[in-house]
Order: sequence, then structure tokens, then C-alpha cells
Amino acid sequence: MSIPSFCIDPMGKALEQARKAFVKEEVPVGAVIVQDNRIIAATHNLVETTHDPTAHAEILALRQASQILQTAYLTNCAMYVTLEPCAMCAQAIAFARIQSLFFGAYDPKGGAIDHGPRLFTQPTCHHSPEIIGGLRAHECQNLLRDFFKKLR
Repeated sequence: MSIPSFCIDPMGKALEQARKAFVKEEVPVGAVIVQDNRIIAATHNLVETTHDPTAHAEILALRQASQILQTAYLTNCAMYVTLEPCAMCAQAIAFARIQSLFFGAYDPKGGAIDHGPRLFTQPTCHHSPEIIGGLRAHECQNLLRDFFKKLR
């Protein structure tokens, strides 16, 4: 029996992905892309596993969704990610023309949406999604805090 589309919990799925990253000793960030109330991509960081500095959850989700939809432009999609995207990921989100971006924990050090370069407010940015930050922020922050505590 499948779950009706109106019951999806994209940020819950992104947190589930982040927990998978935690277990793999990756920085616990998860990302999900949704189209028409259907999750079409769900990934987590794989930087250490793949030895690839670009293997952030957001980049992997964009790649996965683009392959599934057979387009580089995800204009009618929303992305949910557990951490404020960095500059690399924010620019990729702009290039993919994601319609809406929802993120969990704010990242004062590495974030590029509400912190740092504030990429989507720059005149050189060709596309800016609708943005909602702080979604389930405490859960996302706690997972990151526990991960980095474990490393010390």
C-alpha cells in the first residue's frame, strides 16, 4: 500500500537522509527534491565516501532529479535541505532554477543564503527561489551538534 501524496513529509525525509550520512561518518546533511507533492530525489552528503568535494547533498539531489526528469531546469520543483546551503550549492540551485528552497539549520560560518554572500540577493544571480529557512531547525541543529561532538 502506498502513502498518499498529501502525506509526504519532505523535511522528515531530508532528516532521514542526514541520519544516513551520520552513520557513514559524513557531515549529516540531507536533501530532498519534490515535484507535484512527490519526492523525486533524496540524498545525503557523500564527500568523504566518494572523495569528492562537490558531493554535497544538494548537488547530488539536483543531479538525481535532473536525470529522472531529463532536464537541467527544475522550475516546478522544491528543495528541502537540513542545512543552509553553501555558496556552491546555492549557485547550483539558482542554475537549476529551483522554484522553492526550504532549509533547516542556519549556517553562520558556511551558509550563503542568510549568511555570507547572500547569493540570491546579488545582481549577478539570474534566478532566486522562494526561500523559507529554519524549518525543523532544532532537529537539524541537534543532529549536526551530535555529529561534531562525536568527532571531538
